[in-house]
Amino acid sequence: MADKTKYKDPHYADDRIVIKKLSVGQHDNNVYVVVDPGTNQSAIVDCADEADEILDLARGTQVVAIWETHGDFDHVQALPEVRGKLKVPVYMHAADAHSIAEPPDVLVKDGDLIRVGGLVFKVMHTPGHTPGGVCFYTDGHLIAGDTLFPGGPGNTKREGGDFPLIIRMIGEKLFTLPDETRVYPGHGLDTTIGAEKPHLQEWIDRGW
Repeated sequence: MADKTKYKDPHYADDRIVIKKLSVGQHDNNVYVVVDPGTNQSAIVDCADEADEILDLARGTQVVAIWETHGDFDHVQALPEVRGKLKVPVYMHAADAHSIAEPPDVLVKDGDLIRVGGLVFKVMHTPGHTPGGVCFYTDGHLIAGDTLFPGGPGNTKREGGDFPLIIRMIGEKLFTLPDETRVYPGHGLDTTIGAEKPHLQEWIDRGW
């Protein structure tokens, strides 16, 4: 197992990956720091709010990138400050790039492989909550942004929202992952693919 004391009691840790989690702001946004324990390189996922807290979460690691799951204001409020202090590239899908003041350094698309140290994540474009929503997947772990939560998809009753589309993305892309895959959403508690998959038809019947 990775040395948990080195990473200040991380949310998840094994020899391959460390995931640190922090809830920030009035909307209880989740910020994640993904660390490759072999190199100590890390990526921050969603600079939501409370920049100092985010920087403290990442302290002790070598931050090499910021990955944004989508462009909603509550997920990017701290981005200018964190980006300015760390001076690392920001990764984001083109369809949401208009939502931040300075353009992303890297425009990601579905199927891209992005790296932090020896870890490789697959970008999964999952529009429906926002047009540029993405998830980041590596074996056993899915950082889902506002695409998937315990109990259903993210809110689609909003400008740019598309309930049938997000349901299709969840069914075709996320629910084809192994059941044991841990899901780290943009707000609230974790879940697993196996826990959520049996309920897809319920969500369709419920609508949004």
